[in-house]
Amino acid sequence: MKALPCYFLLLLLVALPPRAGFLRSNVSPQHVEEEKPSDSELFGKAIEYFQSGKFHEALLLFDKLDSKYKLNPRFRAFLAVCHYYDWNDKETNLLLDSILPQLEPFAPHERSIYYYINAESHFNLGEYQKAVQYYEQALNVCYNNEKPDALYRLGYCYLFNNDTTTAYEYFNSALTYYRHFRNTDNDQPRIAQIEKIVHYLSPAPLLAEEEKADLNSTLQTDQQMARDTLRGRIIDDIDLSDIYENQIIISDEE
Repeated sequence: MKALPCYFLLLLLVALPPRAGFLRSNVSPQHVEEEKPSDSELFGKAIEYFQSGKFHEALLLFDKLDSKYKLNPRFRAFLAVCHYYDWNDKETNLLLDSILPQLEPFAPHERSIYYYINAESHFNLGEYQKAVQYYEQALNVCYNNEKPDALYRLGYCYLFNNDTTTAYEYFNSALTYYRHFRNTDNDQPRIAQIEKIVHYLSPAPLLAEEEKADLNSTLQTDQQMARDTLRGRIIDDIDLSDIYENQIIISDEE
């Protein structure tokens, strides 16, 4: 990733009136070491933290800047990613539910990340119908080796809503995609789990309560593990270079 040029940072922030003293120091040279970092420097640091996977640190800076300027939708999406990794599911959803329609101009695979983490946060909050919407959107723009995760989650969304017929279809699709695109040693426990679920659901009668409890117990409870599988591709697939090319700025509109 290219270093962040200083003059591009200035393009990314809204110009403030002269009385605000923004990007101007009234500190004498002998006390320059005590000067607080400018907002453009804080913005650059937030991007650096984001790129290096230090999402909590990036969250603190993006949140401060968003409160002051109201970040544009692209950077609010970055803020949502940071909230997601800080386990702030409600905040993730509040941001992404409102801005995802404005992210249509961006690359499909980048959007798949936002769709997926928004779906995951709704899922973690038990809002399965909302989660379905965003898992489906992620499926439309993600890579084939990422589809089994979304299909697997969709299966649970329908299972928890007692639609075992649709749940069976999604679990069966997830199993097919895992076998074809993610048939690795690490994925074998998940594949075995889905095979068990498909066996229970076929030919998809209404589940007895004890069977439902047995199925629910197979849901992976270590959510951090699921989140960590996304960490690498978030950094790799959000291309920050076009931020400079398009001169995206922080919006001062309310």
